Amino acid sequence: MNKIKRILGYSLISILVLLVLVFTVYGQRDISVEKIKAKYGNAASKYMPLMGMQVHYRDEGNPSDSIPLVLIHGTSSSLHTWDSLVSIMLANSNKRRIIRFDLPAFGITGPNPESYYAGDYYVRFLDSFLNAMHINKCALAGNSLGGAIAWQYTVAHPEKIAKLILIDAGGYPIKNEKGSLGFKLASTPVINNLLLVITPKFLVRKSLETVFYDNSLISDAIVTRYHEMLLREGNRAATLSIFKNRIASSSEPIKTIKQPTLILWGEQDHLIAVENAYLFQKDIKGSVLAIYKNIGHTPMEEAPKMVAASMESFLNN
Repeated sequence: MNKIKRILGYSLISILVLLVLVFTVYGQRDISVEKIKAKYGNAASKYMPLMGMQVHYRDEGNPSDSIPLVLIHGTSSSLHTWDSLVSIMLANSNKRRIIRFDLPAFGITGPNPESYYAGDYYVRFLDSFLNAMHINKCALAGNSLGGAIAWQYTVAHPEKIAKLILIDAGGYPIKNEKGSLGFKLASTPVINNLLLVITPKFLVRKSLETVFYDNSLISDAIVTRYHEMLLREGNRAATLSIFKNRIASSSEPIKTIKQPTLILWGEQDHLIAVENAYLFQKDIKGSVLAIYKNIGHTPMEEAPKMVAASMESFLNN
């Protein structure tokens, strides 16, 4: 009996030592919002007090454009995902106004005081943001989660949307998609709680390798940005809350969308398979579809010139 107790004691000590080593090597402290602002904000960055948050946004281009283009990023991303696309589109036209922001739970904006991130919350947030910006009508584009928010907002407020652009958007039940390592861990009970304190950079890189088709585009700077944005104080808990409390919404309302709609998709998307693009095309009557070969989940990052050309043709038509 004493021998068994000794063995159990040694085992517990070994486990504790292993845990201490893991936390020491891979444990990550939150990064203050001030440090994140200093590193990832720029001259175009503005901060709006809204719904208990300081919302980070950028309003660029021609302020006289009465129907601006509003861009919404996806899960675990930020407004920086649109950097190349915005630069190209503004260089191509001096008439366009483009607005983008960090969604609550992500980027510099960070968590909301309600700790609630369902679809209806994001629709309410977007409406409050547009009202605060005095935007009565816009063209709305979203990627992934941002795409889901874009079509849900269009359903709720059709009078405010002139045109809709869905880029690898959420909306239909996930079937056999491969998914990223980070998403899988965040969706796994017990293990996901460890991500609140253990968020190694290599995990972020492995997740991005699923998001991008061409992994040569994943620079150290991109990995660092995604990693540090996740470590922005409060973002890990908010992101985990989103995965723990996900509620599948019905895709039926998609069929009610009447706005001119452009659907863009990376053929090699392993997070939201390209089959979903055809479902959107079927449900939104008169919609236009473009599929990009050898492109993954974020075409605006992998192929910004092609995406810009598609969007400009659609918006100018």
